[in-house]
Amino acid sequence: MKEMRMGEIETRFAQIIWQNEPITTGELIRLSEQELGWNRSTTYTVLKRLCEKGIFQNQNSSITSLLSESEFYALQSEKFVRETFGGSLPSFLAAFSKRKQLSEEEIDAIRGLIEDFEKGEKS
Repeated sequence: MKEMRMGEIETRFAQIIWQNEPITTGELIRLSEQELGWNRSTTYTVLKRLCEKGIFQNQNSSITSLLSESEFYALQSEKFVRETFGGSLPSFLAAFSKRKQLSEEEIDAIRGLIEDFEKGEKS
């Protein structure tokens, strides 16, 4: 699998694409200059890098995502749990809840996810 990690700057750049896709290269250059202070060359370099990672594609000067923002972050979360907790979601939740008190709303949301999973539904 290709490296899917993004640094802070790449993440800000990816947000521009996800929020505006499909986006032309011209519009992306304009937004990157406006929001990140980048020139054309920097925009193309980072875009190429993220396309090589399999996150975006540039076809006929139109950029679209190969992974949605939620899919990208789901993969990142899965990788973190796999590498840090041996893939055990209960171990992750136990470690997380030791340092942060879960609210009733969070507990209800987790219960809802479990119930949906038991019913065979995916969120």
